[in-house]
Amino acid sequence: MQKLGEDWKSAIEELINGLECPKDFVCYKSGMQQLSKTQDIGLETFLICLEHHANTCKFSVPFAELFFCQCPLRVYMAKKLKK
Repeated sequence: MQKLGEDWKSAIEELINGLECPKDFVCYKSGMQQLSKTQDIGLETFLICLEHHANTCKFSVPFAELFFCQCPLRVYMAKKLKK
């Protein structure tokens, strides 16, 4: 797994402890090698989800013709770790 600073690792583990993930946190457990495709557009707690089946994700929120990702772990990775 990619080396993370202890602060980031602790923050991620705190997020995981409060979440139920239908994909069993594969994004984190894979060393951030298996991340969903997203785009950061500057919203604090949302990303645009670029996955084909975004409508099936429990963390996706439809708006107009887009789906926004509100998974706290994925948002943290994108915003803090630039992943």
